[in-house]
Amino acid sequence: MHLKGLELSGFKSFAKKTAIDFNVPITAIVGPNGSGKSNIAEAFRFVLGEQSMKSLRGKRGEDLIFNGSKTIQKMNRASVKLTFDNRARFFPLELDEITLERAVHRDGINEYLINGSSVRLRDILELLSSANIGASGHHIISQGEADRLLNASLKERREMIEEALGLKLYQYKREESERKLLKTEENIAQVGSLRKEIAPHLAFLGKQAEKVKKGEAMREEFREKAKEYLRREEIYLAFEKKDINEERQGPSLELSEAEKKISRAKETLSSSSEKSFQGEILSAEKEYRETKDEEESIRFNLGRIEGELSSERKSLDRLKRESEKKEAIPYEEIESFSHECNCVREEAEHEEDISKLRHIIRSLSDKLHTLLSKRNSSLSGEAEMLGKEVFELEAKKKSLEHEYGEAREKSKITSEKLENLGRRSREATETLRESEKEIFSLLSRKNELVALLSSLRTREEMFLRDKANFDEEIKEIQALGGLEAIRISHYEIITDGRALSEPEIAGESRSEQEERRKRLERMKIRLEEFGGGSGEEVLKEFDEAKARDEFLLREVEDLQRSAESLKELILDLTEKLRSEFSAGIAKINTEFKNYFSLMFGGGTASIDIQKIEKRRVLLNEEEMEMDSDEEKKKVEEGIEISVSLPHKRIKGLEMLSGGERALTSIALLFAISQVNPPPFVILDETDAALDEANSRKYGDMIENLSANSELILITHNRETMSRAGVLYGVTMGSDAVSKLLSVRFDEAVAVVK
Repeated sequence: MHLKGLELSGFKSFAKKTAIDFNVPITAIVGPNGSGKSNIAEAFRFVLGEQSMKSLRGKRGEDLIFNGSKTIQKMNRASVKLTFDNRARFFPLELDEITLERAVHRDGINEYLINGSSVRLRDILELLSSANIGASGHHIISQGEADRLLNASLKERREMIEEALGLKLYQYKREESERKLLKTEENIAQVGSLRKEIAPHLAFLGKQAEKVKKGEAMREEFREKAKEYLRREEIYLAFEKKDINEERQGPSLELSEAEKKISRAKETLSSSSEKSFQGEILSAEKEYRETKDEEESIRFNLGRIEGELSSERKSLDRLKRESEKKEAIPYEEIESFSHECNCVREEAEHEEDISKLRHIIRSLSDKLHTLLSKRNSSLSGEAEMLGKEVFELEAKKKSLEHEYGEAREKSKITSEKLENLGRRSREATETLRESEKEIFSLLSRKNELVALLSSLRTREEMFLRDKANFDEEIKEIQALGGLEAIRISHYEIITDGRALSEPEIAGESRSEQEERRKRLERMKIRLEEFGGGSGEEVLKEFDEAKARDEFLLREVEDLQRSAESLKELILDLTEKLRSEFSAGIAKINTEFKNYFSLMFGGGTASIDIQKIEKRRVLLNEEEMEMDSDEEKKKVEEGIEISVSLPHKRIKGLEMLSGGERALTSIALLFAISQVNPPPFVILDETDAALDEANSRKYGDMIENLSANSELILITHNRETMSRAGVLYGVTMGSDAVSKLLSVRFDEAVAVVK
């Protein structure tokens, strides 16, 4: 049992929530006309996705909602739930129970749900197709549509049989594949148009990119050559600057020292002239003569004093002798006085002060006078005077001797000074000569140093000019070669497989570097002919356009592969449909013959595939010219029904009576159901036109049919009711609301017994 129950809420006449359980193979729904029995069948159509309002006996969605009555207000929403038991995985979902729900609102909006989750109508239809269920078709036959198969066109019959055979899912897939194929072909055309649009621009950009690439190859060579040139020039300038500074340092210091020496020599010349020494010598000679004159004068005076002293002594000796003759002075007194005189003399010899000498002499004179006065004036006044004079002369002699010594010493000093000045004069003369020689030598060296520094300044000016040119060249090279061309700090110059050292690079001939510079200039001119710059924008645009074209090409290839896959899938699905349809037709024919023979007590019936040729309507003459006759024709397949009644010469459906048509359609429907049984079949008063005998046959057929599908029978036929396990009665009261009552026949029988 797959079908578990149906729940209606606000649907048509079922205003209140109404539930129907399907627990037996055959369920019958009975009730008077107009009670709402057929609304149950339409509820099945509604929840299964029926979109035709005509099939649901309405014009708009709101016609399906309970519209109210005298006692019950109208509803704003109608919903129907259909529950299936999926423990046998009849549906391809990993759920034991599946509930389909559809609701419609007053504004016409529909909701579709599977187990409470909102889904699309397409999801509902695909799920039902996998279980051989559709919104309409062979498993739902309403009142007055029992012979719908017979009245349908050949194409409609085919569609109904395909749905009954469970081929709808394949058709959905094929239709979806065809839509995808059509969309894919449109996309291929659009992508092709896009490629055609960008092709001229891409070709133009290709030429520009080729030119840029050639320029870039040359620019790359230019960068490499520029790096070598700039690196060599950088090293040369660094070494040149270092050499200039080193070569200038020594001469600059030497020139500074030479200028200092010249200044000092000139000062020596100006301060040590012969005239200044001659003045000093004359002054010294004059001083020497004066000291000599003073010495001679003192020596002369000393000689004179000595002569006078000698004379006075002689006179004194004479007086002493004369005095001794009269009265002699005691020896002790004379010895004492002599001793005092000697002491005074010694004191006078060390005394330089004349006033003190005079005091000493007066003191000695006073003592002598005292000595003489102690005696009886034995000495005459003359002797006393002589004594005094001798004493004074000795003191004066002593003084003159001292002055003479000083004069001699002063004369000696003056002589030494004169000799020193003479020596210094001679030395100064020699120094002047040496200073003049040194000045001449220093001036000569200074001129050499000035010339050397001048040449270094010239060299430095050349260096500064080369440095300025180097800076300008860096800017030009950067403009043409980019930053990469001037990244030279770690660039190595390789020659003969080895890296050159900086001294080797700096020592290279400048003519070779000049040749490199000329080559770079020629390359600059050629690069400027290529438009200058890096061409990155052109290459970027070309790469983007090329990438776009390649992307579109891949898209076309992917779309073409997808189209081929879709075509193969469509062919496979078409072949699958054809084979399944053919096999299904064969099975249906077998069952159709059996059921037809059972219903009519003999005779034959069959369905056959018939091709229908349909001509396409052309819109204009241009299409008529373009399309061939084969293209104007379209072949379709339909189903033709053939019957032959027993004991009658009736070969076509048009000759059958109403009852015969009903029996024929029922036989065909039952035959279709037996080939691929749906989980349930709804028969809405399909037995209304049957008599009692055919009703029994009809009852036997539905019992056979219930072995494979659950049957929901809406009927007035007693025979049909007797075959049901559960009987639901539908009534409608004055409130215009359908109500449901149920009776199980097995329980009713038990109650009766």
